Amino acid sequence: MRFADITGNAPVAGALAGMVDSGRISHAILLHENDGGGAFPLAMAFLQYLYCPSRSGGDSCGVCPHCNKMGKLIHPDVHFVFPVVLPSSSAQAESSPSERFLTEFRALVLGNPAFKEQDLYTALEFEGKNPVIGVAEANALLRTLGLHSLEGGYTAAVIYLPERMNPQAANKLLKMLEEPPAQTVFVLVTHTPEKLLPTIVSRCQMFRVASSPVSAAASYDDGGLLDALMDALLSKDLSAALTAGERMAALPSRESAKGFCRFASERFRRIFLLQQGLGSLVPEDDDSARRWAASVRKTFPRKAMDVLDRTVRRIDRNVNLKILFTDLVDRLFLNI
Repeated sequence: MRFADITGNAPVAGALAGMVDSGRISHAILLHENDGGGAFPLAMAFLQYLYCPSRSGGDSCGVCPHCNKMGKLIHPDVHFVFPVVLPSSSAQAESSPSERFLTEFRALVLGNPAFKEQDLYTALEFEGKNPVIGVAEANALLRTLGLHSLEGGYTAAVIYLPERMNPQAANKLLKMLEEPPAQTVFVLVTHTPEKLLPTIVSRCQMFRVASSPVSAAASYDDGGLLDALMDALLSKDLSAALTAGERMAALPSRESAKGFCRFASERFRRIFLLQQGLGSLVPEDDDSARRWAASVRKTFPRKAMDVLDRTVRRIDRNVNLKILFTDLVDRLFLNI
């Protein structure tokens, strides 16, 4: 992955390339994205640039052995950590739990670099479960980073969703960030930095990664569910709106329910942009957002996004989905 392959986020790409060019590389980089917002491709482009011996003009060459290895996600000095369902046996726990799923992980990333959290769990067959990053993962990473780089230069740890770390793993990560091994760089990709230990965030150089115009919406197909909900709300048909809420509660997994909420939040963000006269930032083919923007109160988009964020947090706390989505419909109905 080269920086040239990435649409948008030129300031972030420039800052990451500038670190390498200046030789002042932060030992810990935190990329904050919306789910599926494109931080992972930026992380890969940054590391490819870091390892490329023929980089020039602010980008990697894309053809050298290091670039080829990064392009296939098989560089021996880059280690990936992501949430998994923890093994039950102590023997398995001695090794990196993520390592057991690297084949599936690579296939997902190579097929869709701007993947969403739900895409990961589907690819690893974790739907309906509670993947986490546990202390066994942190211990394995600590052992790995204690070894010398296999190809010289930097060793990198890419941690996808560090907010999924349990408390013991988070404390281990904090220790690593406080006393990082020489020539080691941590790249963390997060959706909710507020869920991380403040001391972890304070030790990272954080970049906000903007979603591409189509990434957040186009990567999640809700089967017309949001349109049905909005039609009911705009018609003041509470019964039809509640029926849409029941369909939300019947989504196949809690991760799917969160995916719908994030999709809806992005669509409501577009309504806000349109109402603020920033229609150039909204895809031209989103006719629904334009129709809704002309019909809802100007206070609606922000209140709706707050309701959706609240719903996602409560899904994480295992609150009953039918109760949650009935409450969501009621609150949207009152604010439309």
